[in-house]
Amino acid sequence: MAESNFVDYVKIYCRSGKGGRGSTHMRREKYCPNGGPDGGDGGRGGHIILRGNRNYWTLLHLKYDRHAMAGHGESGSKGRSFGKDGADKIIEVPCGTVVYNAETGEYLCDVTEDGQEVILLKGGRGGQGNWHFKTATRQAPRFAQPGEPMQEMTVIMELKLLADVGLVGFPNAGKSTLLSSISAAKPKIADYPFTTLEPNLGIVSYHGGKSFVMADIPGIIEGASQGKGLGLRFLRHIERNSLLLFMVPADSDDIRKEYEVLLNELRTFNPEMLDKQRVLAVTKSDMLDQELMDEIEPTLPEGIPHVFISSVSGLGISVLKDILWEELNKESNKIEDIVHRPKDVTRLQQELKDMGEDEDIVYEYEEDVDDDDDIDYEYEEEDWEEK
Repeated sequence: MAESNFVDYVKIYCRSGKGGRGSTHMRREKYCPNGGPDGGDGGRGGHIILRGNRNYWTLLHLKYDRHAMAGHGESGSKGRSFGKDGADKIIEVPCGTVVYNAETGEYLCDVTEDGQEVILLKGGRGGQGNWHFKTATRQAPRFAQPGEPMQEMTVIMELKLLADVGLVGFPNAGKSTLLSSISAAKPKIADYPFTTLEPNLGIVSYHGGKSFVMADIPGIIEGASQGKGLGLRFLRHIERNSLLLFMVPADSDDIRKEYEVLLNELRTFNPEMLDKQRVLAVTKSDMLDQELMDEIEPTLPEGIPHVFISSVSGLGISVLKDILWEELNKESNKIEDIVHRPKDVTRLQQELKDMGEDEDIVYEYEEDVDDDDDIDYEYEEEDWEEK
């Protein structure tokens, strides 16, 4: 992964702005001896805002920018002048980004649409000036509200690719070859396991100018849901796919068994994945004749569409596109909101270690000191004598 710019997992420190404090200023002007309190309110602290951006496809831009800090609100001043609000910090993220609390594993938010904005941390409210607290019996309040404190949190951002069709299979099942043959994508292809080390996306053309997006997910092995191989790292990308295309080579000892193993890994990782539409493609079928296909067909899993294909010779590719398009447009296959479960803290720590994100991110800051002799947060009873 050192050669890749695809980053789908980052840990960053976020801090909103604190609210400005209210002013305790007293109006002192010539010919106005009884001016009274006129201290203004403090400004709001800046928010930490996530914004979806379809022009981003990775979290690489956040990997080396680990601190996101909003501006502090300014203090109020005389003449009931409000302090300036702190500047919001907007973090651009690719569509499909999910955010978790790095300490507890709690799910925080999900950004799925271009231009969607989510307030991750709210800035502190500004304190009220002393003119809010004047009454008939307390005409000269010498106190005001301090601003609300800032919020800070270390978060984990995960990217889950948005695609219509996700390719699921063991290493060397022919996933990358299929993607390269029916789209313009150029994934790495070789005759050894784990050739694909990062997800690849391709746009597949269909009749009448129609198209759909296909995602090549790195190979899954038995035990991937427990962290074996690369599966745990990339299984989350399958959660976003509308339809799952299971790919099993024709030379497998038991096609049904391999399909069940893949299905069990998805079930263990997230049981809701079993609600997605599924299609089975028997790859590398150019080595089979029609008689062998007829013998294999009764042994295939029941209840899901299947097709024999060969990405090299083009066997069954057009039939596969027809099946995928038909399944994608079924009313029962409409994408519903994903229910994100909180992360297990123990597993989260292991993920952070695997991603090299287990270092604590600490930011030290200095408290702002305002030189304002008029500010006094202690309540002082003082009569306002008319002259």
